[in-house]
Amino acid sequence: MGVVSFAQEHELPIDPGRLFKALIVDSHNLCPKLMSHAINNIEIIEGDGDVGTIKEINFAQGIHYKHAKLRIDELDKKNYECKYTIFEGDMLGEKLKSIKYEVKFVADEYGGCICKMLSEYYSDQEIEFKDEDIEFGKERAIEMYKVVEDYLLTNPHTYV
Repeated sequence: MGVVSFAQEHELPIDPGRLFKALIVDSHNLCPKLMSHAINNIEIIEGDGDVGTIKEINFAQGIHYKHAKLRIDELDKKNYECKYTIFEGDMLGEKLKSIKYEVKFVADEYGGCICKMLSEYYSDQEIEFKDEDIEFGKERAIEMYKVVEDYLLTNPHTYV
């Protein structure tokens, strides 16, 4: 089985606790609200939001994918870390078995944080990613973080 990994970091002027609450703990409510052009809804289909919870993301019409299911594998609310696995959905295509993500929000010296993300793509086939596919994925992640960043900056009393 092949595994391809990508790491990326984003600096954000938001406290790590607020970002963690917004992007991880309450993503099923906030992301569809802020990104309705891309996400119709995120439904918790099993669990209570903690480890073992399964969520289904239903993407908006016109988005390349229709849905994805993910499972929360680890959730550390003290250290602002989360690991989750996308295990079902058309975004996996025919070659991928799953995609595992590890997300950490680390405080910086200016009151903001650095978001560190590791993505691991699992397949039972050899897989190769083109540079433009990698850049496209990174740009989508940055886009999502920017939308949430703008929301939190405009609403400083949310997710405190």
